[in-house]
Amino acid sequence: MLIGFALLAFAASRLLEAAIPLFLREVIDRIDVGNPALAGPVLGIVACVLARLLVVTSARISIRQAGINLVFTLRQNLFDRLQSQGATFFTRHTVGDMMTRAVSDLGLLRRLVSMGTIMVVVMLYATLIGFAAMFYLAPSLAWMVAPPLPFIAWYASRAAKRMNSSSRRTQERLGELTERTQERFGGIRTLQAMAREDAEIVRFQDDNAAYADAFREQARVSSAMTSVMPTLAAIATLTVIGYGGHLVLTEQITKGTFVAFFAYVGMVIAPMRTMGFLVNLVQRAAVAAGRVFEILDLEPEISDRPSGHTPERIHGELSMRNLHFIHPGSGQPALTGVDLAIAPGETVAIMGRVGAGKSTLLALFARMLEPPPDTVLIDGHPVADWPLAQLRRQVALVPQDAFLFAQPMQENLSYDDPTRELEPILGAAEAADLESTIAGLPQGVATLIGERGVTLSGGQRQRTTLARGLIRAAPVLLLDDCFASVDTDTEERILGRLLAERSGHTTLMVTHRVSTARRADRILVLEGGRVEGFGHHDDLLRAGGWYAELARTQQDAAIKANAS
Repeated sequence: MLIGFALLAFAASRLLEAAIPLFLREVIDRIDVGNPALAGPVLGIVACVLARLLVVTSARISIRQAGINLVFTLRQNLFDRLQSQGATFFTRHTVGDMMTRAVSDLGLLRRLVSMGTIMVVVMLYATLIGFAAMFYLAPSLAWMVAPPLPFIAWYASRAAKRMNSSSRRTQERLGELTERTQERFGGIRTLQAMAREDAEIVRFQDDNAAYADAFREQARVSSAMTSVMPTLAAIATLTVIGYGGHLVLTEQITKGTFVAFFAYVGMVIAPMRTMGFLVNLVQRAAVAAGRVFEILDLEPEISDRPSGHTPERIHGELSMRNLHFIHPGSGQPALTGVDLAIAPGETVAIMGRVGAGKSTLLALFARMLEPPPDTVLIDGHPVADWPLAQLRRQVALVPQDAFLFAQPMQENLSYDDPTRELEPILGAAEAADLESTIAGLPQGVATLIGERGVTLSGGQRQRTTLARGLIRAAPVLLLDDCFASVDTDTEERILGRLLAERSGHTTLMVTHRVSTARRADRILVLEGGRVEGFGHHDDLLRAGGWYAELARTQQDAAIKANAS
């Protein structure tokens, strides 16, 4: 609608602009013959100028609003599509690259719609109307302006190819630079703790130089185009002056016709002067559009296609049937032949060496990873049958990475429901042993905790994410090694409250401490992606194997620690 109005308005503005030289011709010719009746054509010029001002202003506002609307929709769609992607996607695409596509690339598309459309429309209308007027006034002179046009088209096409490749390199280097910056600022504490400031400055300098080199190449192509086009325009202008002057002197055309013709030449040539900029803009925007639609055209990694036969509330029965799972892009299976049955309300500890498949198992139940059909079930239904929003509301996963937002503590704890009352927030904080931490904050739960929880210790961040999971009171709670940064005494307090509050609800918790695992109803031991044992603490000790060896090692370490 907006673009359609703008196209009509620009056409009207070109016609009004084309009318002005005709009035000007009349004024000059009347002056040349001594006719004083100039009021009519002068008023005509004034009317055209004022009308064109109103029309062009409306057209430009409309076209720019259309550009803003388009980019708003694309950015929203891009963000929505990213929400539906899973772990595999984010291992292939960096955060910095996604930021570049969402900000820089979409910014180029906005400029193309807002500025590029105006330039294309002006060029098209100016050329058609201008040449029509020139052939009407002086056909022989009009033919003198036409010869440079094929060369302009050939040169623009050739330069566009170079601009396309250089623009793609520039956007890719910008994405790498953004990723490097975001990653290093995110890990600034680690960087400083390891005295890597000078090394990172050098690495950033290399990335910055690569981006600058790509941008210079793009600038060289653009500069060549923007200098050649005005040169061609100047040649056309000199041709008109030379041959047009001859026609005036030989009285084949009037002085007024010559001035009007020259105005139409300016109307045609002015857009040609900016053709280099236009080709540059179009090619950069074409690359940007390709990068944006590369993401928009992706199918969701985790598709939401519920069967419609699942109940409204998850009861908590979890099972796996001969599960074989390989992470996309990996040749090694993460889980192999896993058969598992967990009763509703049961608390199960999951143990195993690094890389045994513990986190993968939890992620499959939360459907953060897509399992093979009919291998991972909740309440007897494959996880793919459940509506994704319901599944992730009622199966609460607390990941190993204690990620916090740069928001107040209260908003971090109640992230899933910002309207939640304060009482349950404080209750969850107490269950996660956060009372003293909150009491020590300057503004209590209203204290801004900084990006990624930078103002908190590792243990405090981990307990905050644990409280964020507990507050949801989900039928199924998945804890991925949430006690790794917590001392044993604090862990005992949290575990006691956790088991009491989670009575009747299913809980799976990954841990590396036998003292934690033995308090669960059963213990699942994974070894190389396979189930090595699944039972009570005493049964696993009698069975021997990795768990029994780990129990003896940790018991001996505890005895030595107490003795010292």
